Amino acid sequence: MSLRARLLTLALRLFTKPKLAKMTDPAELREAMERFTRIALRPAPGSVAMPLDLAGRPALSIRAGIPREGAAVVHFHGGVFIAGSPREHLPMLSRLAKLAQVTVIAPSYSLAPEHPFPAALRDAEAAWEALLAQGYRPENLILSGDSAGAALAFALLSKLCVQGTPPAGAFAFSPWFDLTGSSPSVHQNAQSDPMLAGHRLPDAAQFYLQGHPADDPEASPIFAAFPDCPPVLLQTSETEILTDDALRMEEKLRKAGTEVTVQLWPGVPHAWQMMDGLIPEARDALRDAARFVTRVLTAPPQRSDDS
Repeated sequence: MSLRARLLTLALRLFTKPKLAKMTDPAELREAMERFTRIALRPAPGSVAMPLDLAGRPALSIRAGIPREGAAVVHFHGGVFIAGSPREHLPMLSRLAKLAQVTVIAPSYSLAPEHPFPAALRDAEAAWEALLAQGYRPENLILSGDSAGAALAFALLSKLCVQGTPPAGAFAFSPWFDLTGSSPSVHQNAQSDPMLAGHRLPDAAQFYLQGHPADDPEASPIFAAFPDCPPVLLQTSETEILTDDALRMEEKLRKAGTEVTVQLWPGVPHAWQMMDGLIPEARDALRDAARFVTRVLTAPPQRSDDS
């Protein structure tokens, strides 16, 4: 782990983790995420973010240079379902757009607790349908998400796989796939995680679920089906409380015959890819994601139009 990453994780452990462990007001988390992004992070040089309307909700279309024509990464932001926005994820997503030379489309979605489950997922589904209506083809799109956004992306991925209209691939950064909190790492990594407090996961989930069963596959895609799933990349930290969410999804997908790659990064904090420009591990992880994007978008289609 780099020196900068060591210093960052120390700061997170000393200052951020205690604050998050006590935070009960969604507005406070929203303000903290917005402030951190505004002060500490910058979009990639030469990148452009254009406002976009998807099914009546705002989104961003992000590009840098000359992107691949007709293709895009569709990324759902994290924030525990209660915070975050495409604009706050612009530094990470603009870097990904630049590295992969692909348009990144970042839809917004309704946030809890004002809009509980399944509002966010329905917005994600509507955004996907809007992109198809604009002329995008599933085989030229890649689904992705970070943290809670990964739950939305993979719940949508499951639906598309069941329908027989999957995207070209999917990837997730520090995914939160199991809202029941039953992954062993939630407890085993409670001390080693420099940012997230495992004992607060049930509270965080309930802001979104508001009494709905956490094992609903639409809420927790670890319980969903992924028939004929396209290639998947999962990146997670070895020390975060959600490590096993990624490892359990890897096992599930591999048993179903999916080509899946899991990258375990030592010591870095949850969703470290967001910290591009602060720690070199973020740029390295985004480079790996960009290579995945390039590979699956240039691979032959898995099925013909008639199949």
